Amino acid sequence: MHATADTQETTSLHGLIDLGRYPIDELESPTGRELIESCRRQLNDDGCVVLKNFVPEAALARLERETERLSPQAHYNQTETNPYNNAGDPELPPSHPLNRFDDRTNGFVAGDRIDGDTIIRQVYEHPGFQRFIGAVVGMEEIHRYADPLADLVVNVLREGCQHPWHYDTNEFIVTMMTRQSHRGGRFEYAPGIRSPEGENFEAVEKVIDGDRSRLKSLDLQPGDLQVFFGRYSLHRVTPVEGDKERHTVIFAYAKEPGFIGRPERAERIFGRMAPIHERMLENGTNRTDSLAD
Repeated sequence: MHATADTQETTSLHGLIDLGRYPIDELESPTGRELIESCRRQLNDDGCVVLKNFVPEAALARLERETERLSPQAHYNQTETNPYNNAGDPELPPSHPLNRFDDRTNGFVAGDRIDGDTIIRQVYEHPGFQRFIGAVVGMEEIHRYADPLADLVVNVLREGCQHPWHYDTNEFIVTMMTRQSHRGGRFEYAPGIRSPEGENFEAVEKVIDGDRSRLKSLDLQPGDLQVFFGRYSLHRVTPVEGDKERHTVIFAYAKEPGFIGRPERAERIFGRMAPIHERMLENGTNRTDSLAD
């Protein structure tokens, strides 16, 4: 069961977040303003900021147990996909990014499986955490997804799973590593490779062909929080190696209220749709930009 509006205001972040290092409950203080400025500088530099040990060490074991408990509920799917999650364009050459398909095999635990007693749900729904993320991304107000499946998600990668080159549906994404695999599962990205004004297919093709000149790579660890402009930065997670699953929590926010993911995307990622997706199929969907995905 999700937290109500009343409990959201009273839920304490103490013990769930290292407020000594990251005073997100005191954003107007000198240390709070310094934290926001530091995060914004990193985002401006490369479209990504990582807050190491965002969850205090005392809570890490509980955090890992949460996603371990949830992980068996992940829906796995295997598909061949291009970076744009569409069918490609047969009128373009095979080397074009729209026609470059790779194996995507991973699992997702839907938000309606994550109850209000979990650390991750309490953090996600806390107004103070939401204000902090809004301040970091430079928005006066951000909104939780209205999508009951995609609002709060656990991504589960077991041995052999990967998430090949792709973009995110929303402008920015907030994630937290809760469990790292023995090997592999490395996050790599090309910051700002496209923009709302254009796809920059030529540069994308070079990355897919193996050009690493503009790539950055992250060594994420359990308890690390990442804020990432994944709508404009091509990124991937390399194949997981070994028998230890890689778990990452995805906190989904949007700049406009009422955001719902595409019904076909919900069906593919979670293996099902919610009633609101079925209504969208009947009424049609709208997007605020013209990018491929």
